[in-house]
Amino acid sequence: MNLSNLKPAEGSIKHSKRIGRGAGSGKGGTSTRGNKGAKARSGYHQKVGFEGGQMPLYRRVPKFGFKNINRVEYVGINLDTLNALAESKNITDFNIEVLMQNGLISGKDRIKILGRGELAKAVNVTAHAFSATAKKAIEDKGGVATVIE
Repeated sequence: MNLSNLKPAEGSIKHSKRIGRGAGSGKGGTSTRGNKGAKARSGYHQKVGFEGGQMPLYRRVPKFGFKNINRVEYVGINLDTLNALAESKNITDFNIEVLMQNGLISGKDRIKILGRGELAKAVNVTAHAFSATAKKAIEDKGGVATVIE
């Protein structure tokens, strides 16, 4: 075996149809497009979702709801998550930087502390919002819940 007798694997190369190159090619004349009609012309384009004239799905299904452009999205973090971090990494002050370093939030996320679970010790938490039960639980243990404006 040498470079002069190397060939690509069987079936790995497929030649494209050469259409519109005369009657002798077998693909001349109408160039495999059939006779007349929009699909035979150049520049033909069918609308996305066109169903052959039947009322398309996007027009059959009714519109509903709306998107509130003023909605503020929060990433919810529960007390049991904070408690697990506090015990495993001995953290007492939770702020945006600490939560980002531990992979709980990213970038410009807004944080809301939620009340599922319990705290074993006093922690200081800084977040954009607190649920009433979370704030009460933090303050009952002697911690401080600070709201970022």
